[in-house]
Amino acid sequence: MRIAMFTDTYFPQLNGVATSVQMLSQYLKAEGHEVFVFTTTDPDAPKQEDGVFRLPSLPFLKDRRMGMFYHPGIARMVRRLDLDLIHTHTEFCLGVFGRYLARELALPMVHTMHTIYEDYTHYLTKRKRLESMAKTVARRITTEFCNSADRVIVPTEKVKDLLLSYGVRPPIAPVFTGIETDNFTPGRYSPEEISAARRSMGVGEEDKVVLYLGRMAEEKNIDELLFGMQPYLRERKHVKFLLIGDGADRPRLEGMARELGMTDSTIFAGARPWDEIGMYYQAADVFVNASQSEAQGLTYIEAMAAGVPVVAKADRCLEGVVDEGVNGFTFVDQDGLIRALDRILGDPMEPLRLRRGALRTAERFSAGAFADHVAGEYVALTSRPHRRSA
Repeated sequence: MRIAMFTDTYFPQLNGVATSVQMLSQYLKAEGHEVFVFTTTDPDAPKQEDGVFRLPSLPFLKDRRMGMFYHPGIARMVRRLDLDLIHTHTEFCLGVFGRYLARELALPMVHTMHTIYEDYTHYLTKRKRLESMAKTVARRITTEFCNSADRVIVPTEKVKDLLLSYGVRPPIAPVFTGIETDNFTPGRYSPEEISAARRSMGVGEEDKVVLYLGRMAEEKNIDELLFGMQPYLRERKHVKFLLIGDGADRPRLEGMARELGMTDSTIFAGARPWDEIGMYYQAADVFVNASQSEAQGLTYIEAMAAGVPVVAKADRCLEGVVDEGVNGFTFVDQDGLIRALDRILGDPMEPLRLRRGALRTAERFSAGAFADHVAGEYVALTSRPHRRSA
């Protein structure tokens, strides 16, 4: 098949959508499909990119780009590609462009809904009344765009149910975004490399490490982890809470840790190179997260691929991911968080059992399986007339 993907974010930008699109493109090509990616310019992008076409763009927010809604030269090129379908990965600039071309060329259009935008409206306004209006607008944008597609892909049943509540009408297919498990698998890094990484962050040889890895942002609910773990860490001097990542909320969170008297047990290590992230997962004994805004939570799968058990606040996106007592535990309050950490860190045999379960779980979410599922959705759509050509 000949497939065009439209996305506002792509490599070298590092975020879940960019990684998902790049990985999907790579694995579809490996299966014999022809894939053309249309995205924004980026000052750090490689000079030569096979099958990637970039539209002029400007910086937007901290690490995003805003592209053009239409480019006549690119449109002429797309018309000559003899495409089978268009797959959009954004509801905004490049997505609008892709939708326009799908309609003009009477092509079937698949849309992946990656982000629950109503969970991010606090970035636009701090006033509660205005935030409520912003959430309404976010829901309307999502609904209108999804209803213009012929098929919608979402990462989890949680997101499918949300879109149904919005009034989205096209068929919705839950397809969990895969990961390249080889990047995280135990054995990729030597024990000496892992020990050196721990020392570089101030982790002692005998310390147990509870890891949070991700953006430092309000919606990630890191406050709950700090409050919840404060009494636990105070009584267990050999346990360190390691936070890897950066973001606008980091200064506030560091101040909170100081106020809670957690400076000796809490390590804010900042962002780390993406190609080394697997090593930092393997430097941990347990991965912890309290976010309630995840569409799917790829970091949970990454941790499991590294053989690290997960402790996560209960959320529907974790259904079929965190298997209670098999690869980790979920919690709903502080007592549950502490019980889960104690079960893993207080019993020398428990981590070994959970590690095996975590590795088995990660195998189900490989990048190859993800691409196969998406290709199946393409075939299902193109094998029968779609709305615009019917």
